[in-house]
Amino acid sequence: MAFDFRLKKEKDFNEVFKKGKRLYSDLLSLYFIPSDKTKVGFAVGKKHGGSVKRNRIKRLLRESFRSFYGEIDKNFFFVFIPKVKESYDFFEIKKNMEYLLIKGGFIKNK
Repeated sequence: MAFDFRLKKEKDFNEVFKKGKRLYSDLLSLYFIPSDKTKVGFAVGKKHGGSVKRNRIKRLLRESFRSFYGEIDKNFFFVFIPKVKESYDFFEIKKNMEYLLIKGGFIKNK
């Protein structure tokens, strides 16, 4: 089952970076703005490594967000930016993402 929750347009990314608010955790930064529909984007720069590593990081981020997508009760555009690290663990990403979503008040604490 495919979810249509991805932020793809450059103008949407630019709007989130320009007008959005920020939250930080140990591993992730979250930019967000209110919107009419919930969508998420991931910005993984070349400092993280080659395309294989960057794509793996984006897959981990997408899967982590997918687990929280149903719990988000307000509509926002989100952009997650991972901090540069040697290796990335799915459970660590999921824990940091949950922390940011709870901190921002987008989901309720479990």
